[in-house]
Amino acid sequence: MNLLQAYFVCGVQARVTTRDTPRAMSQADIDTLRSEYEAMSRKDWAALFRAADPGFELRTPDRNLTLSGVFSGAEAARRVFADFFEPHEEVSVEPQAFFEGNGQIVVFFLQRSKPKGSSAFVEARAAHLWTIRDGKATRLEIFPQREEALEAAGLPEQDALP
Repeated sequence: MNLLQAYFVCGVQARVTTRDTPRAMSQADIDTLRSEYEAMSRKDWAALFRAADPGFELRTPDRNLTLSGVFSGAEAARRVFADFFEPHEEVSVEPQAFFEGNGQIVVFFLQRSKPKGSSAFVEARAAHLWTIRDGKATRLEIFPQREEALEAAGLPEQDALP
């Protein structure tokens, strides 16, 4: 069992913050995202993008020179994730908090990965900004700095504080 699976089995709940916006974050959207993070930890790219809209768009940070840019379609996003995680023997992507703003969902996550041939784990804390329409993911933007994701969703930075 990986960390993400243990996280859910133990019943630990991520913090969910909602705002007064035209469309409140639904439990169904949160459940869909939880399933997608479980799939990410299994490197199950088909399951990760099963609920993606045909026009899905992935935006990766400019800081990652090999995988930076805008990728259109679930198949292109699958390739980006597969390429990014390929050098890692083990991966766990654990959502830590969910925030809703301007019809989008910000997810703070902890990523733990073990590079192939290594015994060391590497941890990164970052954020995803998801746009979900009619139960389908239409866009995912990756932010290395959590505060930048909150800003992009129009949420105050104090939400990034513990």
